[in-house]
Amino acid sequence: MGNGAKAAQKRERNAAKAGGTAKSQTKANEAAKNIICTVCRQTFLLTTRAPALEEHASNKHSKSMADCFPTFGQ
Repeated sequence: MGNGAKAAQKRERNAAKAGGTAKSQTKANEAAKNIICTVCRQTFLLTTRAPALEEHASNKHSKSMADCFPTFGQ
């Protein structure tokens, strides 16, 4: 058994002792990805700021931010 499996078992045991289940942020992060590039359909988190979206639009598509994200900021 590798160290990763041991760590997972320990997390499960500790969660059971605490009376709950192990919590993962993965599902919450997937639900928060609601900014979508209209050109390539790549998703971005709700908290992504305009400079990062502008960088994506110019580097990946050579377009303006308004072309890739027409609903951003509305």
